[in-house]
Amino acid sequence: MVYTAVAPKRSGQPDERIVYRDIPTPLGEMRLVASAKGLRGAWFTDQTLLPSAEGWVHVDADPILEQARRELDEWFAGQRRDFDVALDPVGTPFQHEVWRALCALDFGQLASYGELARTVGRPKGAQAIGGAVGRNPIIIIIPCHRVIGADTSLTGFGGGLPRKQALLEHEGSRYLSRNPRARRVCDGQVELPFEPPAFDWPRAQQARDA
Repeated sequence: MVYTAVAPKRSGQPDERIVYRDIPTPLGEMRLVASAKGLRGAWFTDQTLLPSAEGWVHVDADPILEQARRELDEWFAGQRRDFDVALDPVGTPFQHEVWRALCALDFGQLASYGELARTVGRPKGAQAIGGAVGRNPIIIIIPCHRVIGADTSLTGFGGGLPRKQALLEHEGSRYLSRNPRARRVCDGQVELPFEPPAFDWPRAQQARDA
């Protein structure tokens, strides 16, 4: 997708209206958050870095949230490979550069932290890249799950390694283990529509059965 968000001079206005809603997905419940400009955040609701909803307004209907929900549904169903919803994440200029580089990765395309560092002009900044990737506030849509180790190892993921394994399998990269050191074993688009492997989270199963 084309990343058009820019780093704001301030991290949101005090009177800025932020809305949110929770949606079911095959991998568990997600929280979508939006400003008037675009999607501000997308997290699994059991993520450690899920921000507090204090000051946000829960809504059932919002055009940006509805577009994001519809596009995620299509993505999980194998009917979409890219996203069109407007984005409005809050971050530093460097973080925005990294998130823009992530959005340039096509469906099924993987990159190491080192490759991403070279892309943004910081060839020795793999560690800083890892920090910006880990702070990605719009999971899946800004595809931080496509970043792996230089040896193709699974490494980490804010939504949990089982989810990263499932997301990569959906895009054609199989990992037989959820261990961070697990390495990719094959390429090639897997059969769609997406059927995730078995998970241990009750909420994920409830979302699939809903």
